[in-house]
Amino acid sequence: MNFSKYLRFAVVGACALASCKGGPPTATKPGKYSSTTGIEYNTEEGMKVADYKGIPEGPGLVFIEGGRTVLGTQEEDVTMTHDNIERTVTIASFYMDEAEVANIHWLEYLHFVRKDSSEEIYQRALPDTTVWARELSFNDPYVDYYLRYPGFRYFPVVGVSWLQANDYCTWRTSKVNERLASEGDEGGSTPKKKGGLFGKKNKDAGGDAAEGTESGGGTKIAIENGNTLPNYRLPTEAEWEYAAQALIGTQEVGNENQENKRIYPWDGRQVRNPYGKSMGSFLANFKRGRGDYAGIAGSLNDGAMITEYVYAYPPNDYGLYNMSGNVNEWVQDIYRPLSFEDVEDLNPFRRNGFLDPSEKYDKKNYQSLIDDHVRVYKGGSWKDVAYWLSPGTRRFMAEDSATAAIGFRCAMINAGSNK
Repeated sequence: MNFSKYLRFAVVGACALASCKGGPPTATKPGKYSSTTGIEYNTEEGMKVADYKGIPEGPGLVFIEGGRTVLGTQEEDVTMTHDNIERTVTIASFYMDEAEVANIHWLEYLHFVRKDSSEEIYQRALPDTTVWARELSFNDPYVDYYLRYPGFRYFPVVGVSWLQANDYCTWRTSKVNERLASEGDEGGSTPKKKGGLFGKKNKDAGGDAAEGTESGGGTKIAIENGNTLPNYRLPTEAEWEYAAQALIGTQEVGNENQENKRIYPWDGRQVRNPYGKSMGSFLANFKRGRGDYAGIAGSLNDGAMITEYVYAYPPNDYGLYNMSGNVNEWVQDIYRPLSFEDVEDLNPFRRNGFLDPSEKYDKKNYQSLIDDHVRVYKGGSWKDVAYWLSPGTRRFMAEDSATAAIGFRCAMINAGSNK
């Protein structure tokens, strides 16, 4: 009896060694047996180990290779806020939308919200189109047409608050993962979402928004299966600023020193293209000066009196469009003037008032605008002067507010990687 027992263990051990014959186990090739217990995977008693070929491709996303950089204001601090002083940090690799979320994407969102949810949630998801209305300006046509008219399909959505942008990220995560799971089903069935439209959403965009989801064909949407994407979310301020800098385009292979810096997401101190056939053309959509939004007829400078096509103007060296100008963009962080002093130097992020509580700011008596519900936005817009195009500049607004000059794009962690 003892001999047969030892023989059985010897056979299992030999099989475990055989599974490692081609090298040590990896995430994509874990082998048939556990390398620590020798127990076989995917049996009735063993642990289920799903096939994994790496993170699925997320629609619209561009890979942003992380690394060390210096964040902070690269221009003269003309506003005298001193709220983004230079410091060295390291940002982990992540993914980011190559362009701003456009009107057509928001209309798709509204379509599915109305189809899958209540009228109350649909009303809550509607952008505030009255952000275009001005008492002393005739912007009335944009109120009626900017969001829904087909000609504006690929212009950035505006009138969206920080809270609404986060809801969109949650919905997008759910829809993309349902599609991925459906494509993974042999029967091609459509996943059935449990828990309502937005599913389970953890604080600060953490956790797995698709947890508890199961497809009609029995495919389980779970982190362990590797058949889903991580959450779409707003980028952190540090991620956004790092991606806008795009210093990867200035770096020589093998050179550990970062010898070049940028004021804007492109080289040089100017806002016009200095090279080739496009020499003299503006590199972003912004306000050149008082009353000058587009230039003179027949020779328009940036070519846009309001917002512009989300793929207009050359992309930066990461392949990201309009990281300066067009519309400002929401980021995750709450605003504090001294975040650069407080946050950590690896993946810096301010999620709440830790170390700098809102009680220090006298908002009640109108001596301050700062509390735990104001969020940072970055990038400059069609109605901002060139100063705000520099990635290091920052402003803030209440998370439930919206304007015609703020939009957003989504980001995602690089799951399964330590880089």
